[in-house]
Amino acid sequence: MPTTRLSRSTPFWVLVAGSVVAIAGGAYLLITKLAVMATTLTDGSATGVEVYAGQTWAVIGGILVGAGLVGLALALTLAALRAVVAPRTVEVEAIEVVAAPAWEDDVVEAAPASRAEARAAAAPATAAEPEVAFADEPATDAPAVTDAETPRA
Repeated sequence: MPTTRLSRSTPFWVLVAGSVVAIAGGAYLLITKLAVMATTLTDGSATGVEVYAGQTWAVIGGILVGAGLVGLALALTLAALRAVVAPRTVEVEAIEVVAAPAWEDDVVEAAPASRAEARAAAAPATAAEPEVAFADEPATDAPAVTDAETPRA
């Protein structure tokens, strides 16, 4: 029989183990509390703690047993569905390699001839910024404007 994915599923086994632990713990609570209540009530030494608290613990034990049975029923349902519904088979096609991968190509880097070229190549490329002349600095490219050349209105 081939191994199914359900038998390797951790959540499935956690569900089964948790259900078994809940059933065992609930049965222990239910049986011990009911036995204490029965013995103390029949011999007449029962106290309020044993009777009233014992009833509550017995109900909690019964709830744990019921929850464990529901968990086992879910695990059984999952196993039955997995056995009935077969997993889809996926066909994998072989891929034909046309060329060698790019990472196997030899990479040749040209070394700069001098240190100046290396520094120029390593310097970040910046856009040419326009030069701005301020009022207190004379412009170097344009000739200075005199009062004689200024038009008057």
